[in-house]
Amino acid sequence: MTETPVPPLLSPLTLRGRTLKNRIVISPMCQHAGEDGFATDWHLVHYGKFVLGGAALVLTESTAVAADSRVGIADLGIWSDAHIPGLKRLADFAHANGALMGVQLAHSGRKAFSEPLWHGGRALRPADLDAQGIDWRRVAPSAIAASEEWSIPQALTIEQIDAIRRQHVAAARRADAAGMDVLELHFGHGYLVASFLSPKANLRDDAYGGARDNRMRLAIEIARDVRAVWPADKPLFVRLSCVDGAEGGWDLEDTVDLARRLKAEGVDVIDCSSGGLSEETRRSNVPRGFGFQVPFAERVRAQAGVPTQAVGIITTPEQANAIIAGGKADLVAIGREALRNPYWPAEAWRRLTGAEGFDAWHERHGAWLSKREPVLRQLRAEEDRQ
Repeated sequence: MTETPVPPLLSPLTLRGRTLKNRIVISPMCQHAGEDGFATDWHLVHYGKFVLGGAALVLTESTAVAADSRVGIADLGIWSDAHIPGLKRLADFAHANGALMGVQLAHSGRKAFSEPLWHGGRALRPADLDAQGIDWRRVAPSAIAASEEWSIPQALTIEQIDAIRRQHVAAARRADAAGMDVLELHFGHGYLVASFLSPKANLRDDAYGGARDNRMRLAIEIARDVRAVWPADKPLFVRLSCVDGAEGGWDLEDTVDLARRLKAEGVDVIDCSSGGLSEETRRSNVPRGFGFQVPFAERVRAQAGVPTQAVGIITTPEQANAIIAGGKADLVAIGREALRNPYWPAEAWRRLTGAEGFDAWHERHGAWLSKREPVLRQLRAEEDRQ
């Protein structure tokens, strides 16, 4: 008897010493639900539902390596050893229920401290931050604001750059202590490292500015620093804005070159996003459509020879399966579609295999669904006969 082949989206993937049970990853999504960087019950429920829904890997939201590097005041943090237990609680739940857990490390740079999306998503004013007694600063390669709504950042000194490198190393050690399986470095969306990459945001005249090799220096150094302390059996991801959308800014050719160099430093997956450098990089510069960033993942995979993760308006299992089957990416990350349906991975299994059972569901849920299914079939048959 010939076995039915497993759809590519549902096939396992081994990266170093970790095996993802399928190719479905949950993207980082800022929740603004932390308390001084600490994970709360909200995070356990938020991430836990994706674990139960069947995703292979769940990534935390942007998790700050320093208190003054948060996207929003209520972001998760990993700048203190005290943050480890809360993150470990998330990883332990994932492991107990068949999934891997990863953390996205981030320094927001000149785009630190903004409102939650549901409050408008605007940059918080310095006066607002001062009034709340928050120890904050916005920093960047050069004293250039992200847009008119953002304050002018402080241009980093070499000593401050070195300190940020050490913050990433310390955060990686804490992530390991928390039991995380995957580490993702956030080098996209106009945050600190992305602003170093861009010739529009980086006007330095030292070793970190000018020629592309210099502008890539911080990204490569942080990846090298982190890989040195991140366990050899655990994968390292990097999220890049493959094009930042700015006229004369960072482009896909630049990304391919950087991806090759990151691979040489031990990076295992490039998570291919786009945009975010400034207000200039809105929709008109990076047109959106179904799977609009998949071509970035395809080209980086082909030309840099590194596994990639595709993300961006991927909504159906059939679409996601075609991406993997076509060799356009090795992983597919979903975010907002998982908010609509946390059981998207389990539903993908039914739709792509044609199975009528609930084997892809967690047993505590699948057993109840399986028990009800014969009743539903009978009721539907009776309706059809009427």
